[in-house]
Amino acid sequence: MQKTLTAKPGMPLLVFLILGIVVLQSSFTPAHNGKGSVARIFSDTSFSAHVSSYFSISKKLNVYDSLDLKEAGLSKKVFAMALKGMARLVKTHHIKDNLLAIIDFSQPSMNKRLYVVDLDNYRLLYNTWVAHGMRTGKKTAESFSNKLSSCKSSLGFYITGSAYNGSNGYSLKLQGMEKGINDAAMRRGIVIHGADYVCEGLIASQGYIGRSWGCPAVSPDISQELIDALKEGTCLFIYAPNRIYNSRSALIR
Repeated sequence: MQKTLTAKPGMPLLVFLILGIVVLQSSFTPAHNGKGSVARIFSDTSFSAHVSSYFSISKKLNVYDSLDLKEAGLSKKVFAMALKGMARLVKTHHIKDNLLAIIDFSQPSMNKRLYVVDLDNYRLLYNTWVAHGMRTGKKTAESFSNKLSSCKSSLGFYITGSAYNGSNGYSLKLQGMEKGINDAAMRRGIVIHGADYVCEGLIASQGYIGRSWGCPAVSPDISQELIDALKEGTCLFIYAPNRIYNSRSALIR
């Protein structure tokens, strides 16, 4: 029932205004329980300052056709899966909503299977080679793991962290966002870094690029600029047509 406040004869104006404020506040007091509570609505839809308050998957799907990503080897299904998971991460973790990186391990390593897309400006910033783990497969990535010392790649969604100089030179930390699938990435030391074995010369001589210990390694020719573009809050989706991942991932369901 809507509350109405009427001034009584002789009531000071200031007192009347104060009472009005109290009534308005009580009218908008959130419920303690129930799906419609104001507290829940705000917790589900609040965003940090550096991202927008609205992430439209349908609108960002237009980027796929505009950039002819099919011609670059990326399927629309994989792009849509990446957007779906990214939308949830933008909402819950306040990550960048303008950049999306996808590694498509359904393609062999001689293909340029790393894509970095500027969703706001409709630009394909990078399309380049990327390595998979040495025990994940030879030409194609086939076996995946979240275990320490497995030397295998892990699928799923990551958020990029800070850049640093380590044993592999300038590198980018990756935080795995899927429990039991890639959440051991930090402990495993899974990072983006440059590696000499990611090169066209090896493709020419053996038919595929070199392999890592599980890191998505890239060519040292572009590693620094790529890392600087992706660092601190970009969504990275590593995909393969893997039945176990598809059944376990909460971000793509």
